[in-house]
Amino acid sequence: MTERRIKSRMLSSFLHDPSALLGSVILVIFLMATLLAPLITPQDPYDLKKLTLESFLKPPLWMEGGQAPFLLGTDDQGRDILSTIIYGCRTSLIVGFGVVVLAGTFGVAIGLLAGYYGKWLDTVTMRLADTFFSFSTTLLAFLLLGIFKHGGILVVILAICIADWVRYARTMRGSVLQVKEEAYVMAAKATGAGDLRLLLRHILPNAIPPIFVIVAVDLAVVIMLEATLSFLGVGVPVTEPSLGMMIAIGKNYVYAGKWWMIVFPGGALVFLVVGINLFADWLREELNPKIERRG
Repeated sequence: MTERRIKSRMLSSFLHDPSALLGSVILVIFLMATLLAPLITPQDPYDLKKLTLESFLKPPLWMEGGQAPFLLGTDDQGRDILSTIIYGCRTSLIVGFGVVVLAGTFGVAIGLLAGYYGKWLDTVTMRLADTFFSFSTTLLAFLLLGIFKHGGILVVILAICIADWVRYARTMRGSVLQVKEEAYVMAAKATGAGDLRLLLRHILPNAIPPIFVIVAVDLAVVIMLEATLSFLGVGVPVTEPSLGMMIAIGKNYVYAGKWWMIVFPGGALVFLVVGINLFADWLREELNPKIERRG
C-alpha cells in the first residue's frame, strides 16, 4: 500500500511540474525522431549515391536560394542539415544510453559488493575508484580514442565507461552502507537468508533509487562528452553522424555567413541536454528527501 501511495504521489508531482513535463516532451520528441529517422527524414545524409554538389551549402528553405526538401539548408557536402541532425541525435542517444547501461551496471555491481562485504574488497575497489576519479573523464576518453583511431561507436562507449562507472559505484556503496543496517535486513539475515538473497531481494531494491538520479544526470553529461570528443576529432568516425562533428565543420563557415551549419546542430544539442536536465531535476527532488519539494 505504501509503495502504491509513493507511485501515486510521484505521478501527481510529475503531472503538476511544468519543467518535468516540458523536459519529458522534449526527450520523447528526440527519441521518436531518432527511432523514425529513416521514415521522416528527406534524405539519408550518409548515402553517398544521393549526395550531389548541386546541393552544396544551400540556405534554409525560407531564405533566398533555399531549395526543397532541405528545410534547414545543406552543409559543405550537400547533406540535408535536418536529416543529419536527426541521425546525429541518434548517435548521441546510442552513446548516452550505452554508457549509462554499461557503466551503471558495472558500477552498481561494484558498489553493491563493496558496501555489503566491506573489508579488503571495499578498500581495494574504493581506492581504484578514487584513482579513476582523480582523472578527467574527458582526458581519459580522449587518450583511449587517440590510441584506437579507427574505432566506432562501441569504442567511444567503452572509452567513456572507463572512468564513468566510478560515480555509480560510490553512490551505490554509500546507499548500501545505510540499507544493510536496517531492521528488515537484520531480520532477514536472522532467519537464515543467504548473501545472494539479501543482496538481490532486500538490499538492492532499497538502495537503487539514488542511482536513477545519477542515470538521468549522467545521460546529459555523456551526450555532451560525446559531442565534445567528436568536435575535437577523436569521437565517432566520419562515417557516423554526430552533432559535435557538425558543429566542428560549421565553425569553419560561420564567418562566411553560413550560420545554419552551426546554429541548428548546436541548438538541437542544447535542447536535448536541457530536456534531460529538466527531467533529472524533478527526479532528484523526488528521490532526495533532504530537498524541499516545490508546491
